Amino acid sequence: MATLQRIRNHGVALIVIVGLAMLAFILGDFLNSGSSFFNRSREYVGEIEGHKVHYTEYEAAKDQLTEVYKIESGRTDLDEDLSAQIRNQVWQMMLMDWTLRAEAERIGMDVTKDELSELCIGQHPHQLITGRRAFYDENGQFSRDNLVRFLNSIEQETEDASQNANIQQAQNYWMYWENAVRLTQMQEKFSSLMQNLVTYNKLDAKYAFEARQNSVSADFVMQPFHTIADSTITVSNSDLKKMYEARKALYKQTPNRSIEYIVYPVVPSEQDSISTLELMNALRDEFCTTEDIALVVNTNSDLMYDGRNYSEQTVPEMFRDFAFGKDAKAGNVTDLIYTPEDRTFRMARLMDCGYNVPDSVELKVIAPEEGQEDRELGWFTEDALRAQNKQVAEKAFAGKRGDRFTVAIGLGEQTFEILDIAKATPRAKVAIMERKVTPSSKTYSMLYNQAKQFIVNNPTEEQFRDAAREAGMTLYPAYYLNENSDKVDQLKNSRPIVRWAFEAKEGEVSDVHECGDQFVVALLTDVKDGDYRPMSDVQGELTQLVRNDKKAAVIAKALSSATTLDEAAKAANTGIQHAEGVTLSSNRFGNMTEPAVVGATMALEANQLSAPIKGNQGVYVVCAGQKARVEGEFNEEMEISQLNMYTSYSLMYQVMNLLEEKAEITDNRARFQ
Repeated sequence: MATLQRIRNHGVALIVIVGLAMLAFILGDFLNSGSSFFNRSREYVGEIEGHKVHYTEYEAAKDQLTEVYKIESGRTDLDEDLSAQIRNQVWQMMLMDWTLRAEAERIGMDVTKDELSELCIGQHPHQLITGRRAFYDENGQFSRDNLVRFLNSIEQETEDASQNANIQQAQNYWMYWENAVRLTQMQEKFSSLMQNLVTYNKLDAKYAFEARQNSVSADFVMQPFHTIADSTITVSNSDLKKMYEARKALYKQTPNRSIEYIVYPVVPSEQDSISTLELMNALRDEFCTTEDIALVVNTNSDLMYDGRNYSEQTVPEMFRDFAFGKDAKAGNVTDLIYTPEDRTFRMARLMDCGYNVPDSVELKVIAPEEGQEDRELGWFTEDALRAQNKQVAEKAFAGKRGDRFTVAIGLGEQTFEILDIAKATPRAKVAIMERKVTPSSKTYSMLYNQAKQFIVNNPTEEQFRDAAREAGMTLYPAYYLNENSDKVDQLKNSRPIVRWAFEAKEGEVSDVHECGDQFVVALLTDVKDGDYRPMSDVQGELTQLVRNDKKAAVIAKALSSATTLDEAAKAANTGIQHAEGVTLSSNRFGNMTEPAVVGATMALEANQLSAPIKGNQGVYVVCAGQKARVEGEFNEEMEISQLNMYTSYSLMYQVMNLLEEKAEITDNRARFQ
């Protein structure tokens, strides 16, 4: 009872305490939930017209396009530049797909399943399908039978992991092109609709016809702007602001950064050369005597030994006499050779010589099924065939005319026939032990520490620049990096520098970045986050424009009192020039592009002298001659058709740009690169 009474006495305090505890619990749960929400929001690469692009979708699309590149090009590895192109191409395709899809949905346009099926596997497939070499026949032409056979092959089931991987790769290849056909068909439909909606009318046709039919020749005087000294023209800040506001739309920008950077090339030290020399000397005895030369060479050399048959043309030049000279003998070993041009030590052992092997073979592929034709492949040298398929090369050059052999290729087997064999010529087997002098971990550490010390000693912008100049280092500028820039200039693996630039403050010095075979330290020199380039960035351009306007006023005033071209020429201290065949269908006036002058000239009567006209290069005074007219019959329908044809090539490009410009797009790719 006493306890209950104490609780009653402290009831208010307890309520407050319990309330605070519950509030803390609720807030904690909310914050944890909020944290999960924010983490989920960071999983999206972007959003396009309401479609959230999850990073798994983006990565899957990149992987798919990567496989397509590998299949189409025959390459198995992609360099940094090509990988960046693939990333950008995937994003552009997503932009096009989802902006076009959103617009198509608004107007009820679609590509149906039946329509897509007909475009992909119908009797007359889309050119994106017929253009795939994977579906060509032996004559290099598209074969629908090969296409059907390919589609059947990717539907089969197998327990073999390797075959399953190949089937999955083939399925991704087909899905990419099927989607590409769908997207292209949607574009073509939308383009056709736009071309029917955005069309020229009879007034446009009449103007275009008249612009070609009428022409005039003119004499003129032109005083260039540069004849007025810049020092005589005053350009105020208000003049610049006015010009900037008038042209502001031209200076639209995306957020960007500018940097300067220095590099520390990672090159081998003298000790690295000594260490490589010692290693090669230590390997020499084993290299000279071993019976398993492939094991010794392939374990220690930069150049693998595969037992190839070298000819006098294919053996490295430095070993030509060694392998084919009069003293050539199996078992001979060269001295250790060093070539400073590529910093490489080499020695060679002659494994065999004095025998002959055919220069080349002619092969034929045997058709896998009855009713299909065999396919002649042509002639191959051993090296060329080995580069394509080592198994085929070994069996082809070990056989004789008329022999057939079968090798495993891809998901199945392929049978070849040797049609002919070229004359045998001298060959030799040469094992080459090769080691390039490369920077050691100690050299890397030394250069890294030098770069790190530079940062410690020079943390400010002024110190950074002064120290670099004193050390004789080049300051490399990189301007207008945007958030999705894949690299800085041609620096390898320099994407981290771009990320740093968008996280750092202006004037900040970066940490050391390893970019391929060099260390890089960067200085953030400029940060621009506004929608438009600031006036200070374009001040030079604005100054020139304002100055030209003011010079034009000065020149026009001096020429305004002239009543003849001779007087105008005298006032301008120049001669009279001639422009032939001036028409409204062209901006050319003489040998210059001057649309304002063309328009003013066409408005003059014969022998009428114009008032001073401001052009792009200077101020003109023009005297028009007699107007000429080319007789012709106006065909309204043909004129409209020609005008529409001229714009049809650029219309879809302009429409897609406009759709993307007006679309609601969030681009978060920088988080994932």
